[in-house]
Amino acid sequence: MHISVIITAAGSSRRFGEADKLAADFGGRPLLLRSIEPFTKRDEVHAIIVAGPPDDLDSFRDRYGAQLGFLGGTIVEGGRLERWETVRNALGAVPPETTHVAIHDGARPLVDETLIDRVIEAGRTNVAVIPGLPVRDTLKRCGEEIFEAAVRDATVDAILGLGDEAADALLEEDTAPSPGHQVPARRVGETVPRERLFRVQTPQLFDVDLLRRAYAQEDLTGATDDAMLVERLGEPVVMVEGDERNLKVTTPGDLEIAKALAGLRGEAGKPAHKRF
Repeated sequence: MHISVIITAAGSSRRFGEADKLAADFGGRPLLLRSIEPFTKRDEVHAIIVAGPPDDLDSFRDRYGAQLGFLGGTIVEGGRLERWETVRNALGAVPPETTHVAIHDGARPLVDETLIDRVIEAGRTNVAVIPGLPVRDTLKRCGEEIFEAAVRDATVDAILGLGDEAADALLEEDTAPSPGHQVPARRVGETVPRERLFRVQTPQLFDVDLLRRAYAQEDLTGATDDAMLVERLGEPVVMVEGDERNLKVTTPGDLEIAKALAGLRGEAGKPAHKRF
């Protein structure tokens, strides 16, 4: 088994804010490198391809090129709009001797060898393998409209047209409401049965020829993971047990949870790639 690992790292990370989440310190090294390092210890892995942001690729190479090169990684240009564009671009850099491709999110720094073991072992006899965890929470399907669920305070009412006199009168009353907060909400439509529903993680492992066929399809829009494209071909996908610790860092809160799970404490003060 000759595995090439594709690391998706081209996203804009809008939900993380202005900071670069992949550069965030994670135990003395950038979070991105922590997501890659477990694969460098595998005898089955012969290539690591990191797909970076196309509009900032030079800076991405400046930040990570030397360290990724030390780990045996190659940087390629990722996609601009959807995840499938990033993987499709990276597939072009997969060496010809590759028999399988593993695809892993660059923002999952807690992936461990035990999980990788399960995926690879299942991949010896199955053409498509993904890790997943059963959904334990109650699921609700809600409407698209977002509205303000909190009671407005007098100041907001004044702004929206009550008028200065009405607003002043409210503010002078002892019973006048204190300034409130905006609380966005949606209307609940129905409860979705959670039986046989799973939360999917990475790494996902595929026979390389099958993955190429999946990405050769004309319509790839809407694919949120690679297994979805394989499913469209009618090919079998099997799921192995995932890992609750293997969370994807999307928000600053996720980063704090990941650090707590890893037993990391304190703040580094600046991105790890600028420390050396």
